[in-house]
Amino acid sequence: MSSYAAVIDVRTPEETSAGYLEGSKLFDIQDASFMSNLETLDKSADYYIYCRSGNRAGAAIETMKANGFTGMLHNGGSLANAAAETGLTVVK
Repeated sequence: MSSYAAVIDVRTPEETSAGYLEGSKLFDIQDASFMSNLETLDKSADYYIYCRSGNRAGAAIETMKANGFTGMLHNGGSLANAAAETGLTVVK
């Protein structure tokens, strides 16, 4: 886990209110602020991205690549999978 600059949750606020990974950045891919949130990140760093099933995380990764991100972008899939892979605590 320590190799990632950040863990990014791309779900909606309604979804994250039920739980999210401790320390994750909450960047709702469906919100108008998504692109400006991405601009705050180091484009050469590695990121771990998750959502509900992996679909939006995949879309976020494609958007990041199209906007010049060059680091490793890992699709963590769901919250449960992301928690298991990273060892981070789910905060409710």
